[in-house]
Amino acid sequence: MSTVNPQPLWEPTAERIAEARITRFQAWAAEHHGAPADGGYAALHRWSVEELETFWKAVTEWFDIRFTTPYERVLGDRSMPGARWFPGATLNYAEHALRAADSRADEPALLHVDETHDPRPVTWSELRRQVGSLAAELRALGVRPGDRVSGYLPNIPEAVVALLATAAVGGVWTSCAPDFGARSVLDRFQQVEPVVLFTVDGYRYGGKEHDRRGIVAELRRELPTLRAVVHIPLLGTDAPDGALEWSALTAADTAPVFEQVPFDHPLWVLYSSGTTGLPKAIVQSQGGILVEHLKQLGLHCDLGPEDRFFWYTSTGWMMWNFLVSGLLTGTTVVLYDGSPGHPDTGAQWRIAERTGATLYGTSAAYVMACRKAGVHPSRDHDLSAVKCVATTGSPLPPDGFRWLHDEVRHDLWIASVSGGTDVCSCFAGAVPTLPVHVGELQAPCLGTDLQSWDPVGKPLTDEVGELVVTNPMPSMPIRFWNDPDGSRYHDSYFDTYPGVWRHGDWITLTSRGSVVIHGRSDSTLNRQGVRMGSADIYEAVERLPEIKESLVVGIEQPDGGYWMPLFVHLAPGATLDDELTDRIRKTIRTQLSPRHVPDEIIEVPGIPHTLTGKRIEVPVKRLLQGTPLEKAVNPGSIDNLDLLAHYQELARTRP
Repeated sequence: MSTVNPQPLWEPTAERIAEARITRFQAWAAEHHGAPADGGYAALHRWSVEELETFWKAVTEWFDIRFTTPYERVLGDRSMPGARWFPGATLNYAEHALRAADSRADEPALLHVDETHDPRPVTWSELRRQVGSLAAELRALGVRPGDRVSGYLPNIPEAVVALLATAAVGGVWTSCAPDFGARSVLDRFQQVEPVVLFTVDGYRYGGKEHDRRGIVAELRRELPTLRAVVHIPLLGTDAPDGALEWSALTAADTAPVFEQVPFDHPLWVLYSSGTTGLPKAIVQSQGGILVEHLKQLGLHCDLGPEDRFFWYTSTGWMMWNFLVSGLLTGTTVVLYDGSPGHPDTGAQWRIAERTGATLYGTSAAYVMACRKAGVHPSRDHDLSAVKCVATTGSPLPPDGFRWLHDEVRHDLWIASVSGGTDVCSCFAGAVPTLPVHVGELQAPCLGTDLQSWDPVGKPLTDEVGELVVTNPMPSMPIRFWNDPDGSRYHDSYFDTYPGVWRHGDWITLTSRGSVVIHGRSDSTLNRQGVRMGSADIYEAVERLPEIKESLVVGIEQPDGGYWMPLFVHLAPGATLDDELTDRIRKTIRTQLSPRHVPDEIIEVPGIPHTLTGKRIEVPVKRLLQGTPLEKAVNPGSIDNLDLLAHYQELARTRP
């Protein structure tokens, strides 16, 4: 257990603690709202969940949130689902995102980087002007509050402008990345019936151009609610018939007009991965996202006007929405459009260097890929501006912590964070004033009563349990689209523990207050009644240089037995012979336990993922249980459908 070795990998200096925004917030909240002045983060967190309404009131005041009509109270109804935040209040998310234009007009709001790795700035005044021009044009096209506006766009400044212009008019934004195929996009956009579609003609990835005009034409045919299509010529082609030109819509020098909408007015629709059915269309509110992201970015990530915020993401992943919200804190946001590993594995470190990123976020998978590839970030790049490297997408293995510490900088703040598309934020992760322990997230986030529960709802410490949140968060979905009675929303999070959010992750809350994530609980490994996290097995196995990636599932047998195969995708040149098989088993037995050792180790040509890069354990388990492919998985949600045929064939031929 993690509490056996309490020595931290990193500790903030006294100077850093004193300068952190969360420290200043705590002192101010103590003076104005009765928060504890002493006791550090643990005391502040306890106050934030015990005095929930006072805490969120303090957040709105600290960040000077502009309510055009005042709220009646902070929390009108705290039941879950159905919590009502700041009833009576009106505001606008985009207005807050563009506030820095008033004081820093000529400084960069955005730095756009493509595979040439040359940053190109968009100033605050230029961003505000384009948003104003486009918002006026959207209104002229008849877009009204509540109308959906969609983007089939890469991570480029035009996508940010389109999101903010949509929010300015009170529309509801939704986006997919252009590497999504037509079926995947339609599975998402057809649910919400957009009236405007922003598209590119193609994109560049891995040094190649990818023409998407055929897919755009199919989207236009299959989305009958569209009133307008806007063409962005990323590859330089002419607009198709009937499409509007981006340049014409953003040419005017027009101050943006911000529609003042209710706090719970929809801001955007995000989508679950949709591996086993249509993706859930998750609706989050203008006010809920505004206050949650200001808390998360301004306090936990310690971002402000002097910072540059780079997170490798695409517009099809919630981290893009989170990245754009960096504007709320006056931070310069770095947008990278391209392959994470072009022209070589170290590409993201080069971008961090060239943009002067102070907070650089990436996936745990990328960190481990750099480690395996022998990348040396600090040797090859000037990363002196980087104060924090943050990771998400999956738990960062202990070796990832050590590699970042050794290869980037010994005084580096490493923030492994965990949350979900469902809340577009973090449940646990970055705290600039706390130490970092190998393999652990620093702490639960402010205002989030994060607990680990056993099956009957008893809180656990230093034991594995279900990740639950026992109080509402402002960014929890206001609803799912096309879920009129709320049953799909309820069944997704509240069917196990009534009135309590169950997220579907296994976690440990340690006695020192840190958090360990063990993987998804809906693909739980359960041998002899002991629950195990798949992430622990991946972390052990993928240390071996011969293993490129792995996947483990546990399958209940008709005779009452349990079959737990481990699938391995080997590195080039490696062979799964008896020696490697024995070494894999010994590694798992030594580092974890005999119970974790798989029944069988099977070589596969690759590990299938969702379109946002997460291993798909549940569909593979269903295939191995004999479920037909078309019922086991939504084909449009998988990065390489051909890989699943291998698992399907294994299910057919296995005795």
